[in-house]
Amino acid sequence: MTSKEIILTGDRPTGKLHIGHYVGSLRNRVLLQNQGKYDLFVFLADQQALTDHAKEPQKIIESVGEVALDYLAAGLDPSKSTIFIQSQIPELAELSMYFMNLVSLARLERNPTVKTEISQKGFGESIPAGFLVYPVSQAADITAFKANLVPVGNDQKPMIEQTREIVRSFNNAYNTDVLVEPEGIYPDNEAAGRLPGLDGNAKMSKSLNNGIYLSDDIDTLQKKVMSMYTDPNHIRVEDPGQVEGNMVFHYLDVFGNADDAQKIADMKEQYSAGGLGDVKTKRYLLEVLDRELGPIRERRLEYAKDMGQVYQMLKDGSEKAQAVAANTLDEVKDAMGLNYFK
Repeated sequence: MTSKEIILTGDRPTGKLHIGHYVGSLRNRVLLQNQGKYDLFVFLADQQALTDHAKEPQKIIESVGEVALDYLAAGLDPSKSTIFIQSQIPELAELSMYFMNLVSLARLERNPTVKTEISQKGFGESIPAGFLVYPVSQAADITAFKANLVPVGNDQKPMIEQTREIVRSFNNAYNTDVLVEPEGIYPDNEAAGRLPGLDGNAKMSKSLNNGIYLSDDIDTLQKKVMSMYTDPNHIRVEDPGQVEGNMVFHYLDVFGNADDAQKIADMKEQYSAGGLGDVKTKRYLLEVLDRELGPIRERRLEYAKDMGQVYQMLKDGSEKAQAVAANTLDEVKDAMGLNYFK
């Protein structure tokens, strides 16, 4: 048994990853992986993606390869982390079934993250049952690997709390300590917790066409940055401008490093007083973004040349992950008294 703490994290493959995913969790995963102190499990939650995309499976299938490329390009290393596909681990579905008996419908409906997403997706009265119970599926994903730590965005705190409740409920019901109660790891940079879209919308998403993707080439990146929402009342360079709510400065706060801090502070002061134009601030943001995204973009193009190798990595990772999940499920069934033929 490993003495390292175990981390589990992942993404729904519903399209290529954007920089909101990157600063919200992906960048942090790479840092945690490279510390060498953790066993890191990273998965593509294709079953969870099907809870609201069941009738368009091709989108999920294609996205699995795209997200895997984003993972590798951002620096996740299959020799240091176990990268796997959720649907290839049947033990997760069985665990979900046992956990569903420990959660009330009312509790699932009260989950703030679920309520928000149901509203955003406009399900109305037609909420897929699978979508409503996906916090239970998440609990199965986390507990199958006995994860101590789960790096997520701040908006996912209610999901972690629900998993902790399920763990306590299971361990109490079956008088065991088989399941581990996880802790969430949240972004240090509060501004990065939920990166707004280029248009100032609270959510960056493909459907709103307001995101920058890790796969975007330099020309696309430039066009997107130059079209960003700033201060609509800042018409002339000499006019005082509003920094608050200005996406260019918000992104500079998120992506600027310690060496950029003084320049960003000076630019904010000059912009607020008047005398600094939007084009100049956007050019500087483009420079800051490309410094971080350029190497990722280049690595992604290299990995994309051999998709066979990418899928082999996912297959190997899924086989390794399944062995771990099968062991946990065996312990769960022992605790519940369901291993009849042992």
